[in-house]
Amino acid sequence: MPVSNAILLASDHGAIDLRAALRDHVTARGLEAIDLGTDDTASVDYPDFAATLAQAIQEGRAERGLLLCGTGVGISIAINRYPFIRGALVHDVTGARLCRQHNDANVLVLGGRTTGVEVARDCVDAFLDTAFEGGRHARRVHKLGAMPAL
Repeated sequence: MPVSNAILLASDHGAIDLRAALRDHVTARGLEAIDLGTDDTASVDYPDFAATLAQAIQEGRAERGLLLCGTGVGISIAINRYPFIRGALVHDVTGARLCRQHNDANVLVLGGRTTGVEVARDCVDAFLDTAFEGGRHARRVHKLGAMPAL
């Protein structure tokens, strides 16, 4: 069973500073922050860190994660390759709240070069504090994990 009071964090070199700020924020909220790297500003490949975070969720190390790269775009594409992941790239609190309410997102994606620290903290709070509504959204979320018919 996943650790419900733990949050996974990972980023490439383009979002190290924001990831560190969010790690501190998560810890200040009383949650365990499991930091999966990267550890310095040397160029790395963001799909590798998306894979590491996806594997940690699959292993049950945590139910949710925060994933970052320079813009959030590349790493959101990479993380959504895994059928048990619903990663949402957001730019504001409304998006963070709705990705939980309507999409049951389990990974919040942010851009380290495009999102300020205060906005990012507010997004994390909304992501962590918002429950999935279920109802009419449940059948749609179920389809997100299924292989689409062509």
